[in-house]
Amino acid sequence: MQAQVFTFTKEEMIRFTAKNPYERFSDGRPKVPDSLLERFRDLSAEEAWAVLPRNGFPCQYADGFRILHPGKKLVGRAVTAQFLPFRADVNEIVTASGKKKGFQGGQNQWVIDQLQPGDVLVVDLFGKVEGGTLIGDNLAYYIMKKTKAGVVVDGGIRDLEGISELDIQIYFRGAHPSAINNLMLAGFNVPVRIGGATVMPGDVVLGDREGVYFIPPHMVQQVLDRAAETRVHDEWTRKKFDEGKYKSSDIYGSPRDPELKNEYEEYRKKKLGK
Repeated sequence: MQAQVFTFTKEEMIRFTAKNPYERFSDGRPKVPDSLLERFRDLSAEEAWAVLPRNGFPCQYADGFRILHPGKKLVGRAVTAQFLPFRADVNEIVTASGKKKGFQGGQNQWVIDQLQPGDVLVVDLFGKVEGGTLIGDNLAYYIMKKTKAGVVVDGGIRDLEGISELDIQIYFRGAHPSAINNLMLAGFNVPVRIGGATVMPGDVVLGDREGVYFIPPHMVQQVLDRAAETRVHDEWTRKKFDEGKYKSSDIYGSPRDPELKNEYEEYRKKKLGK
């Protein structure tokens, strides 16, 4: 994976993700622990939104996708790839570099074959649908078995009838019967743009019914902690609404009455243990 013109070296990966507090894969990609990934399955995009923009990350969310299984969360570690429109002279270099490394199959498979359990393949196909079909049902099946996660593609997929039967979550721009064509791999495990978001290798991918968040590893614990606070706040708020004694503005977003404020603080401390 090293010394290619279209991927980070291990040293570059570490430099560009220097704030990562967790262990790394052999190529240097951040490896957020499985135990933390599992906690993200209870989160929503709003809970990430409450933390990231105010901490210098206003461009980590992308939406407008078609979602293969709208009720299914997508959680995992990003493996990124970027494709460009085909250009023969550049593609000669890309092809030679891949051959030197022993890669086989189509250039999309070069990336797919690097996936690990828990990975989410995140691909910039610049919104291309016809001829921008990253995967069909066979490659989707392979990804499902290998990663137990899914795919985010700013482009297309094919064989939608077959893919829809698989237990894999995919965010995509559209479906088309054409095979992938007139494209070349510009980079993988490098920064990519998905919609209005910048995605780095190893980001935590959180997808829900609205869209997808890409969370830098060093922000993971802060997002999880804030989500726990939010959950307790929402739980207490609804309990008070259930009593039928208060106007919404008495309770939400913060109780105005000092006694209610104290009641909430006691509830929060009891629930969070702090």
